[in-house]
Amino acid sequence: MREKQGKIDFAILCMPCAGDPTLRTLPETVQSIASLLSATFLTFAPALSKNDFPMPYSKIVALGHHVPETVITNQYLSTLMDTSDEWIIERTGIRERRWMDPAKDTVANMAAKATRMALKRANLTEKDIEFIVFATITPDYFFPGSGVLLQRELGLEGIGALDIRNACSGFIYALSTADQFIKSGMYKTILVVGAEIQSTALDITDRGRNTAVIFGDGAGVAILQASDKPGVMSTHLHSDGRFAEELYVKDPGSSRPHNERQADQILDTTGYKVHMNGNMVFKHAVVRFMEVINEALTANHLKKEDINLLVPHQANLRISQYIQEKLALREDQVFNNIMRYGNTTAASIPIAMSEAWAEGRVKENDVICLAAFGSGFTWASAIIRW
Repeated sequence: MREKQGKIDFAILCMPCAGDPTLRTLPETVQSIASLLSATFLTFAPALSKNDFPMPYSKIVALGHHVPETVITNQYLSTLMDTSDEWIIERTGIRERRWMDPAKDTVANMAAKATRMALKRANLTEKDIEFIVFATITPDYFFPGSGVLLQRELGLEGIGALDIRNACSGFIYALSTADQFIKSGMYKTILVVGAEIQSTALDITDRGRNTAVIFGDGAGVAILQASDKPGVMSTHLHSDGRFAEELYVKDPGSSRPHNERQADQILDTTGYKVHMNGNMVFKHAVVRFMEVINEALTANHLKKEDINLLVPHQANLRISQYIQEKLALREDQVFNNIMRYGNTTAASIPIAMSEAWAEGRVKENDVICLAAFGSGFTWASAIIRW
């Protein structure tokens, strides 16, 4: 079949008809129909635009968070290892963090409590949720993921649940995934979760103090809904696997000899501890944070002065303060709560957003910038119009 001067040439397609006089008019008939359709389209096409087929925006309609009741102070940690309140604050800015109670807390039930807070704030019910995107690197089970456990906690049957393992960048990756689902029209209400229990994997000895003093437990959520008004303006996702082993937990990995995966035969447990090259992580974080924030601003034709609130991943107060200084942002333009909760990995941004909203720091039409950097290395950002 050929196209010739705006008309369709069916000569080749209909060549077998040529020998049958009863079918010789078929090409002309088909061509007439095609011409009629073409003329109809040309008549109405000028009146059509992309506004006639609008793609919905995704908008955050509610936030929620939950942290365990047990408060772990720097003073308490100094009784377990060679450290001090002054040493921890100077290097991280952290004064206390929350650690789970094995009798009460799981990753899934903390996420469920955060979800119910968000639902109450938005006057929604569990049944309004159509899909779950769950970011965590500390699932309750090795498999299945915590997404289905949260689905069960909420009493939801049949809806999809997707787990994302991108560590500290996980919540923004999850937000981006939910944003695309809503823009495609597949779902109208999606629950986005970041939740972690890090405390039970920490090496609470002098050997592990560089990481043991940093991490805390908790959960935060955002509920996204389709909207005809801008909400999530853009998301920007990056990774560089060359540095995967600079911040990682090696085990329980699958690419091991059989005896190294059998619990009763494991003699060396160092692979189950967090390994972090602190200097390497800090050096890359300060560069990637700035890059991905500027990328998000440029994509939306914004300037740093347009940011009403920057919510960075709560990795280290020194990193957040460095970013604030480089962007020349005021104290009221940056939200930090690492002092109270430590680094809660994928949960840190949604917990911070939920608290910022509760404190009145997030207002309608505000420009909110989210940014994260973490294991992988991965880094990400988002611009949100509230």
